Amino acid sequence: MAEKRNIFLVGPMGAGKSTIGRQIARELHLEFYDSDSEIERRTGAEISWVFELEGEEGFRAREEKVIEELTEHTGIVLATGGGSILSKESRNRLSARGIVVYLQTTIDKQLARTQRDKRRPLISEAENPREVLETLAEERNPLYEEIADITVRTDEQSAKFVIDQIIEKVGI
Repeated sequence: MAEKRNIFLVGPMGAGKSTIGRQIARELHLEFYDSDSEIERRTGAEISWVFELEGEEGFRAREEKVIEELTEHTGIVLATGGGSILSKESRNRLSARGIVVYLQTTIDKQLARTQRDKRRPLISEAENPREVLETLAEERNPLYEEIADITVRTDEQSAKFVIDQIIEKVGI
């Protein structure tokens, strides 16, 4: 696995992909990217605004393009958006171009970590965020599992423990 030299983090919103990815990149002296931040940088607008203006379909098209371009790099850590794995093309690129780490978490942890975050368009306006997260988990968890080389639970672990576990398993 070490020859791949890229680490791609997948998992639901609130799993810690950005936080953990940034720290892994720092420890391994790799470049860090966050696909959502990259979309915001390129559009000059927040994800929620892109969602509102272009709908989920428009956002997913942008996300697929960003993932295509970023996965062509070597020596990076990429935190993907929770729904990025909905695209078969993105799943294939992630699988082929790096080590995919699935950060697994519970619905309760997701709710706790995202409850005040207004930048998450799928749940920020939802009447019942738990229900939305459960529906998303049902649809997406099998896709995360399908492409994961490594699965790490983030619920009751410190970020440092999760990072150390990933680095050890990845072997870079």
